[in-house]
Amino acid sequence: MNLPEHHELITWLLDGDPAVRWQVLEDLTDGSCAEVSAARQRVASEGWGARLLSEQDDAGTWAQGLYLPKWTSTTYTLLLLQRLGLAPGNAQALAGCKCLWDGARYTDGGLNLVYKLPETCVTGMLVLLGSYFGYQDERIDGAVRWLLRDQLPDGGWNCQARRKGSRHGSFHSTITVLEALLAYRRSGGAVHVQDAADSAEEFFLRHRLFRSHRTGAIASEAFLRFPFPPQWHFDLLRGVEYFRACGRAPDRRLADAVELLRLAQQPDGTWKRYRPYPGLYWFPLEAPGASRITTLRCRRVLRWWDANQRRDAI
Repeated sequence: MNLPEHHELITWLLDGDPAVRWQVLEDLTDGSCAEVSAARQRVASEGWGARLLSEQDDAGTWAQGLYLPKWTSTTYTLLLLQRLGLAPGNAQALAGCKCLWDGARYTDGGLNLVYKLPETCVTGMLVLLGSYFGYQDERIDGAVRWLLRDQLPDGGWNCQARRKGSRHGSFHSTITVLEALLAYRRSGGAVHVQDAADSAEEFFLRHRLFRSHRTGAIASEAFLRFPFPPQWHFDLLRGVEYFRACGRAPDRRLADAVELLRLAQQPDGTWKRYRPYPGLYWFPLEAPGASRITTLRCRRVLRWWDANQRRDAI
């Protein structure tokens, strides 16, 4: 593939799945609201989104499981639909959310779908899904309060804190909760979460997003790969995406991470498809080679970063 010109790359992206097309129109071409909305509606009726929705059973679940199997259960199918941009209010997604919230175990507001003790990441995932899709349930506020109580002194979260006594934030758990709090805040949630989010954002910035707080070395080489969907895993791209999405101005401490994203670009202007995490999938989203969804995600965050750098230089 040879796509050196910007307009040729955009055309290639627009020729992809509706889930890619609507986000390209919104974030890379500044399409009109009507054009973006019309393209987004196609996610439920065509392509990846429609195929995923068709797998829902009569009970409202996927794969007849709430959290397992990975990655075809109700939780992970809804997380994928959310990342594809299935519009809030979708009836099938709301039915799936109801199954999750009704099927969860509760302890002081914290949730679990597998074990008895409440679990940080599961609670965050369910808050994210409920908030994003517009599921109305008073238990969401209680779950958010539980997450705020579960925050560690360093500003992060760690699902091992209750199981093993871990006192340092986990990159994986912290990004999961941050995404949940952002969706909750945007949904008009009643619980004040901004202070907790600010502390967690500072946790990442102190680590320059992906480095050890002890040595400054890369905390995990896995952070340098960015499969889609990321599932529960943290990676560089997912981290920078959060900072773009939350509306915060770019922080210079993200510069190393952004440069690594830029270096991962291929000569033709695309980014490759990374091998998905091991597990069950309904179907492969893309074949090996250049990835439209990863190229969209990377170009979107670089556009945000570069635009702000230009403004700062003026």
